Amino acid sequence: EGKMCFGTVQRATRECSSEKAKAAALSFMPILSWLPSYPVKKYLFSDVVSGLSTGVVQLPQGLAYAMLAAVPPVYGLYSSFYPVLLYTFFGTSRHISVGTFAVISLMIGGVAVREAPDSMFMNINATGSNASDAINVELRDKSRVQVAVMVTTHPGQPPIVLGLLRFGFVAIYLTEPLVRGFTTAASMHVVISQLKYLLGVETQRYSGFLSAIYSVKAVLSRITSTNIATFLLGLGCIIFLYVIKILNERFKKKLPIPIPGEIIVVIVSTGISYGLSLSKEYKVHVVGNIPTGLRPPAAPNISLLPNLVTDSFAIAIVGFSMDVLLAKIFALKHGYSVDGNQELIALGLCNFISSFFQTFAVTCSMSRSLVQESTGGKTQIAGLLASLLVLVVVVAVGFVFEPLPQTALAAIIMVNLIGMFKQFRDIPSLWRTSKIELAIWVIAFIASVLLGLDYGLLVAVTFAILTVIYRTQSPKTSILGHVANTGLYCDVDEYEEAAEYEGIKIFHSNSSIYFANSDLYVNSLKEKTGLNPEHLQAARKAQKKKERRRRTAIGRLLTHDVLSQSHVAEDQKNGQFGDRHGDSEEAVFLEPFSTVHSIILDWTSATFIDSVGAKAIRQIIKEHAAIDVRVVIAGCNSNTMTELLTNRTLLFCTFGIENEKISFGTKW
Repeated sequence: EGKMCFGTVQRATRECSSEKAKAAALSFMPILSWLPSYPVKKYLFSDVVSGLSTGVVQLPQGLAYAMLAAVPPVYGLYSSFYPVLLYTFFGTSRHISVGTFAVISLMIGGVAVREAPDSMFMNINATGSNASDAINVELRDKSRVQVAVMVTTHPGQPPIVLGLLRFGFVAIYLTEPLVRGFTTAASMHVVISQLKYLLGVETQRYSGFLSAIYSVKAVLSRITSTNIATFLLGLGCIIFLYVIKILNERFKKKLPIPIPGEIIVVIVSTGISYGLSLSKEYKVHVVGNIPTGLRPPAAPNISLLPNLVTDSFAIAIVGFSMDVLLAKIFALKHGYSVDGNQELIALGLCNFISSFFQTFAVTCSMSRSLVQESTGGKTQIAGLLASLLVLVVVVAVGFVFEPLPQTALAAIIMVNLIGMFKQFRDIPSLWRTSKIELAIWVIAFIASVLLGLDYGLLVAVTFAILTVIYRTQSPKTSILGHVANTGLYCDVDEYEEAAEYEGIKIFHSNSSIYFANSDLYVNSLKEKTGLNPEHLQAARKAQKKKERRRRTAIGRLLTHDVLSQSHVAEDQKNGQFGDRHGDSEEAVFLEPFSTVHSIILDWTSATFIDSVGAKAIRQIIKEHAAIDVRVVIAGCNSNTMTELLTNRTLLFCTFGIENEKISFGTKW
């Protein structure tokens, strides 16, 4: 029997271990949980249509956002293939489209320009008036690619580690007003950076403090040298894309798939550029060389890492926040859940592994995700097909897009950001609902526009944390009253039906009590209840002192009475005068100083209390006891009670209501 039991335990242990291993594998690679049961007949056609539609959008965006990242366009295509392929295996969202994203690309471009500026690659023997002739473009682009790859390799690591440590909850600290204000500011930076491509002028690319202002100033100073052909072509592309965007929005229920305005612009503008030789005849800047095929894997340049650590973390935070926000939106809409920890791991792996194949950092795109979802995408099979479409272009037909004008790509970028600028509508809404959230939105926007995206994000996050401290440091306090025939207790200043119990004050604060707000809690309690123990004790002492003076004066008058000295002495001997004096003082001591005899501290909102707060509560109880006012606590949870007992605070901690009479219990 012992052997049989031991064998049963061994089998149970093996089964338990295998179940844990299986669960860990399914958690790390979610595709294993849904692909074996993939309903081919039900989902495949929708995923194919969605994948092709998303791929058609992803192709021109990959080319365009490479410009923002300050690297050659082909690297945007690489970044639209490898990460998307990997997310299919590791991601938990069924609808988001991972790949190049304007905000992330712009942040990478700012770092690349800072670390590899044009001034480092000047040709000493260059001739000609064109600024590009004086720059070794090939060497500059190679250096910027190394920076972009290194800044991508590093942010791939922290998300992986944080995901494995189950730190996905940190996304809750990136509040929605902060993200929306930040992305709106980033959109401003993106549009400003594309003005020179739209106008066809040569200007320096700025990054860091006041870069947006310097960029606008540089473009305006060269506006007289605008290339008319470039501007007209770009303006025509903007108008066409905007009209297509309106049509897709208006007739989205009738159209089986959105009209692919971006790919139409790419094909038509490429054809016009090639047919009219816009690059040679009219000096229109084009995409240029797009090498065919994929590059072999290569290790990043580690020597660049020390200067990129801060930028890498900023890019990782923005990328993860965008990923989780959009993933949760689609999950809520379609009734499934996403794992924030696994999204950290997935996005980290997408960036880290792909960077060895010369890609830059990616995250999900709002515009492409909407296309993937609205065209009927059911799973990430759609994302897989979109990446394969990009692969076909990279391997076979990339050279076709070499005559593509850069102004057309600028038009694609600008029109895609229209949805971001609609976030300005948040301002009146937040003004009506929450002034603090409005302040977070505005601070995130202004700081990111003026200080740059990296420092702007840091300022925005710091300010958001300070608002949390402000809210807990300045809680709302009130005196509660009972609403007749109900179990409700409401603010007596806001609800006429709420009535106080005679001689009892119920004090409510909507925050925990700790070192930052303990003094304010005490002061608010005194103000709301109208009881100030210090003042009442001072009044008591003054009253006693006055009574003693009165008795002393009476004694002096009695000494001059016509009564005989012996009678006076007899009275003093019998203690009659002293007794009267003692009785009077006893009467003064028993005299009530306030109509309030009990104070209830409502702690239903208090989640914790620290040692400073506990000392403040102990002092409150002691001071009110001196003026014959009892202080008790209601709604104290077990954790807070443990903290109080740890700090050796004697408290009355429970109360109940029966037949509109309040009874109190005690606990040490």
